[in-house]
Amino acid sequence: MTDMLIEDVRALDPGHGVVASSVLLRNGKLAALDPEHRSVKTADRVDGGGRLLTPGMIDVHTHGICGQRYDCCESLEPGSLKVAQFGTTSVVTTLSGRLEPDLLARLDRIADAAEKASGAHMDMLHLEGPFLALPGAGGEGVAGDVHVLEEILAACRGRTKAMSVSPDQQKIIPVIETLVEHGVRPFITHTRADVEQTRRAIDAGARHATHFYDVFYAPEETDLGVRPVGAVEAILADPRCTVDFICDGVHVHPAAIACAVATKGYSGVAMITDSNSGAGRPPGIYNEGWRSRQIRVCEGGGCRIHAPGKPLHGGLAGSSLTMDAGIRNLRRWLDLPDEQIWAMGTSVPAQVMGLEQKGVMKPGADADLVLWDDADDGPRAVRTWVGGRTVYDASGHKDD
Repeated sequence: MTDMLIEDVRALDPGHGVVASSVLLRNGKLAALDPEHRSVKTADRVDGGGRLLTPGMIDVHTHGICGQRYDCCESLEPGSLKVAQFGTTSVVTTLSGRLEPDLLARLDRIADAAEKASGAHMDMLHLEGPFLALPGAGGEGVAGDVHVLEEILAACRGRTKAMSVSPDQQKIIPVIETLVEHGVRPFITHTRADVEQTRRAIDAGARHATHFYDVFYAPEETDLGVRPVGAVEAILADPRCTVDFICDGVHVHPAAIACAVATKGYSGVAMITDSNSGAGRPPGIYNEGWRSRQIRVCEGGGCRIHAPGKPLHGGLAGSSLTMDAGIRNLRRWLDLPDEQIWAMGTSVPAQVMGLEQKGVMKPGADADLVLWDDADDGPRAVRTWVGGRTVYDASGHKDD
């Protein structure tokens, strides 16, 4: 692979600010910031036009994009290319963990297809369930079972990097401990856990909460006038825990995101989409491809089950959010420096997933980068690189 010099840019290191005006890429890595002239004589040059250059965004909870569902093997390749148009270079492919007869075979096929995707990285899997206390759309409530867990992990052939569980599900602690032993991150979600249940799960190794606030209910009120305290408060109070939010303005009020940032700082809060196949599509009604269900993509990033005659249609059906739109929203909602906003979509999710070479603008980091048109209605991706290869270019450029 020929060296590449991306010049005349504002290269942003998330959480720190602009650190360079040119970046040298070599063998799929970021080789140097503002390299010396003699080291770039033979490099291919890309004129950044003074634009913003950031690490690619990392979505740790997403089910689909632009008509593609990630639980279908044939959708992973086009999905990996579609998602790059919105500045995402790594996807933690999120799948339902429903214990259906073909689950293990299906996971094996998806793990294989995800590894071969040629656009954004798709080879990390996130299983939402089956050990959930409050099943949502596509979820299932199953008591903890280490034997079943081992079978699921084996079918994924080491690709499982996260599993969503509920602290209040029966026999969940051995599941969490086994996940940690396998290097899989237990995510807390779909819960009505009390403080003690949540603390036990955190102590066992569940240190991240996904689509926080959504399907995080307080325990039932037992003493009139005494507000119940549960998983939300236990997670916010524990400095070991990070959280992520669906930043579409529909699933959770921006004040909840601001509260988490005030509690944990920007470095403890990540942005996700929890997107389905409606993401990246204009408002309208679409066949979602799951149980013959139709969905309505709404203005602003919400997505609902299509139910004619109802003011809001049916219940929420995931999100139609894209990561670039999430950045636009966070800029409006939070009084934070721009580099901290960008960190919530790049370096923070990288840290959540233990991806030390992603989400940063430093020599030795993976060359997963995005050049942005960052005008008033931005950011919008102009060009996206994964491992130093162009996987999206708004002008139609293709690498040789």
